[in-house]
Amino acid sequence: MVKYIKDLFSGIYALLQGMVITNRNFWRPKVTEQYPEDRQTARQFERFRGELVFDINDNNEHKCIGCGLCARNCPNQSLEVITKSVTTEDGKTKKVLDKFLYDLGSCTFCSLCTQSCAQKAIKWTNNFEHAVYNRSALVKQLNPEGSKVVERKAAPVAPKQAPATEQNENQQ
Repeated sequence: MVKYIKDLFSGIYALLQGMVITNRNFWRPKVTEQYPEDRQTARQFERFRGELVFDINDNNEHKCIGCGLCARNCPNQSLEVITKSVTTEDGKTKKVLDKFLYDLGSCTFCSLCTQSCAQKAIKWTNNFEHAVYNRSALVKQLNPEGSKVVERKAAPVAPKQAPATEQNENQQ
C-alpha cells in the first residue's frame, strides 16, 4: 500500500512538472524564421554539414592527391575519385586526380570522408540550399577544371644508421 501511494505522488509530481514547463513556454514570445525573405541573414551553426567542397587556395591549387581513401570510406558511395596516369619529365608514371565527383543526393552527411582524408583536402560548408528540379544536378565535380595539386616540398631524410647491438660492440 505504501508503494502505491508513493507511486501515485511521484506520478502527480511528474505531471505538475510537465505542466509548469508547458505553461512557461506557452507565455514566451514566439520566434519565427522568415526564411525566404531573410535569406541573407539566415545563418547555420558552425558545425553544420551542408555541402562538401575542396579546400582551394588563391592559385587554384587543391591538396587532393587522388588516393581515394575518402571514396572507400563513404557508406553510400557518394564520392567517386577518377585518376589518370601521367608520365613525368623523368620518365616515371604517376597517378594524378582527373575528376572528383560528389553526389549530394545520396550523401548522408556522416563526415567519414573528411575525417579519413589524410591531406585534409575536403571540408564542409554551411550551404544548405540544395533544391533542384533534376536529380542529376546534385552530382557535382569538386575539382575545378585546370586546378592542380599543391606542390609539397619533401623534407630531407637523414640516412639510417645501423642500430648498435651487442654483437657489433663485441666485434670491435
